[in-house]
Amino acid sequence: MPEFRRGPINDRWVIIAPERAKRPSDYKQKGPEQPAQPPESCPFCPGNEEKTPPEIYRVQEPEGSWRVRVVPNKFPALSDYPDLGCTAVEGIFDRMNGIGTHEVIIETPEHAKEIPDLPIEQIKLIVDTYILRLSKLRENEFYQYVLLFKNHGKEAGASLTHPHSQIIATPIVPSHVREMLQAAKAYYEQKERCLFCDILLTELQAEDRVIEVTDEYVVLTPYDSRFPFEMMIYPRVHSHDFTEMDEKTRWGLARALKRTLYRLKALLGDPPYNLVLHNSPNPAPRPGEPKYWSILPYDYHWRMEVIPRLTKLAGFEWGTGFYINPMPPEDAARYLREVEIPED
Repeated sequence: MPEFRRGPINDRWVIIAPERAKRPSDYKQKGPEQPAQPPESCPFCPGNEEKTPPEIYRVQEPEGSWRVRVVPNKFPALSDYPDLGCTAVEGIFDRMNGIGTHEVIIETPEHAKEIPDLPIEQIKLIVDTYILRLSKLRENEFYQYVLLFKNHGKEAGASLTHPHSQIIATPIVPSHVREMLQAAKAYYEQKERCLFCDILLTELQAEDRVIEVTDEYVVLTPYDSRFPFEMMIYPRVHSHDFTEMDEKTRWGLARALKRTLYRLKALLGDPPYNLVLHNSPNPAPRPGEPKYWSILPYDYHWRMEVIPRLTKLAGFEWGTGFYINPMPPEDAARYLREVEIPED
């Protein structure tokens, strides 16, 4: 029977509708999309570096070749302005300049190798680059939030097929992020425990939505999954800030990313997906708000979300704000657990 579910993080209802369920083979993709352009003309491939804006950072080999590059987005969502330019328009509407930074992390020089196909050492370099760029952008106290995300496949918003991630820094904490932060703060004030640590404890006891457990990470399908095969990667030890990872947890994340995305690719045939980091906002003090998110180290817990793009939102979803998920997360976790992963 269908049921409504609501988790403790987001104030939203999800409809789990197993009567509409399909087997994983029904979601399986036909295969990777054809490259929009051959490697020789791809702006992210070696030899074509002049086709991108001047690079910000690179991981370089001794002989001069690169393994990871960071460049400004050629078509940025936000740009540099001298100030925010906050103003009211016609009394009730607010406006400000589109200030921010938009960067692209080119994950590998290899045109057709995604994270599941890369060696662990290369994925570790990607993780190191994520941390370096997030840390650097948060030095700018103007930026209240820095978002790391990856769009894989045209249906997920990728305009180029060469493997890459993006970072956008904004002067605003998005309302969606604020809702999660406020839920975490309210839970901590009531129980003096981290909401996300309690979720992990509950899921590890229940087991039916857990995909994998390692020394450093837990991979699971959320109780209130909005989409088929939606997954979360949680650090097992409480940590509010992605950039504070030590070497052991960086290597652990590299392995968790490779194995999690391999499961998705092997089971569903390389579907489009979005990978999103949910991290704490910039802890820099705010003028007039000295206690801004002051208990973040205690009440928040960073995590990564993987959202396969297998279903489309239609009129009911847009009209109600509800999501209909035809794949119960318990079934999704079971199918994903059953994927055989080759040894590194």
